[in-house]
Amino acid sequence: MVFASGVFLYWFLPLVLLGAISLPRALRNPFLTVASFVFYGWWRPDYSLLMLATAAFDFGTGMVIDRARQRGGRGTGWLVVSLCANLGLLGWFKYANLAVGSWNSLMTLSGNDPVLWTSVLLPVGISFYTFQSMSYTVDVWRGELRATRNFGDFLCFVSLFPQLVAGPIVRYRDVAEQMATHRCSLPFFAQGCLFVMLGLAKKVLLADVLAPVVALSFDHGAPGGTDTAWLGLSAYTLQIYFDFSGYSDMAIGLGLIIGLRFPFNFDSPYKAESITDFWRRWHMTLSTWLRDYLYIGIGGNRAGPWRTRMNLMLTMLLGGLWHGANWTFVAWGGLHGLLLSLERVPLLAKARAALPRFLRIALTLGAVMAAWVLFRCDSLGAAGSYFAALGGAPSGSGTEPLNALQIALLIIGGSIALFGRSTQHLVHKATWATLGWAALVFFMSLIHLHWQDHVPFLYYQF
Repeated sequence: MVFASGVFLYWFLPLVLLGAISLPRALRNPFLTVASFVFYGWWRPDYSLLMLATAAFDFGTGMVIDRARQRGGRGTGWLVVSLCANLGLLGWFKYANLAVGSWNSLMTLSGNDPVLWTSVLLPVGISFYTFQSMSYTVDVWRGELRATRNFGDFLCFVSLFPQLVAGPIVRYRDVAEQMATHRCSLPFFAQGCLFVMLGLAKKVLLADVLAPVVALSFDHGAPGGTDTAWLGLSAYTLQIYFDFSGYSDMAIGLGLIIGLRFPFNFDSPYKAESITDFWRRWHMTLSTWLRDYLYIGIGGNRAGPWRTRMNLMLTMLLGGLWHGANWTFVAWGGLHGLLLSLERVPLLAKARAALPRFLRIALTLGAVMAAWVLFRCDSLGAAGSYFAALGGAPSGSGTEPLNALQIALLIIGGSIALFGRSTQHLVHKATWATLGWAALVFFMSLIHLHWQDHVPFLYYQF
């Protein structure tokens, strides 16, 4: 099930709200858990069992680790078991196809027969709920959180439908108290509805309408000329932002509606003045997760500048690989890691700081857009061809010109991304004019959904 669909907006969500409002506190979490499993199992019911097993295993290992700590130990062995189980499961479903495909390519090049293989189907959202569940056992091992004795609350946390399949990545320590006390309230409900309306409009009226422009450039083997390549890249830069931030806004809003505060995930990232600043603004919950559980774990910035740069590079390479089983994602992460490392070179940092603000933003946006080519292309070869087209090299025949609506949305979307306020600012500083515009774009979104229902979010693929 997806947020941008009639079955979710007209049936599932009203029934969930009715239950969350009318049921007593003792029944709210069990009800939300059942509803979340229905939401997740709408696509593949059998994969719901995988999520249940992940939650049960990490709940159990958390209890054992906590008991070991209370007896004076640390429970490190059980933490290793938990990490191996979680990463092994994630690795099998996300990277088995990549590993076998790479091996078969080597076999073909060497004249040997490839391995017969049936592709593994990736469970939706496994990257997100695995990271959420895994962070719980790490926090218990670090002593930052006592293990919960309430499996119902923990299962509700892991399976909770708003942020289940595409984030934001929520940590149990941030919502543990809320899980026991949350309730629907009018202020939360009002803020949540505004988040949902704005998020749906981002997705439906901007990202989805720009999608054909992106497809014309990226999905035909060649961009079709330098102008088409730049238009396609500009459209994708806006599409992935409005699509993903729109989902995050809806997830935050749905959480508020049922009485839970989730962390923000985007803060006007295309206004960033450096790549470091970009990662403070883009997919913020992933950035902090990678920092707290990977970057700091391998040494962070504690062992000198060169080791810091190596740690940054490794963190971003693994962060890129987390996004998908393709070498293009590794290259995307590697490019960001390289840029983050270069920003820590004192001479370069001083030169960048001397530039005017608008130029720092422009250079950062250009670097981010270049990295998006790697993120969007299906192969490194296709990315190379796209870079060549951006540089003026002939690349295929021309494509259909953009229509007036697509041109207008490129201008409007670019203006919002570069000069507009973040959604959280609009919600917290809402005026009657804000409410009026939100209601209008929400109504337009519902009309558009009648033409194109069940549109998946881009990050469902990761």
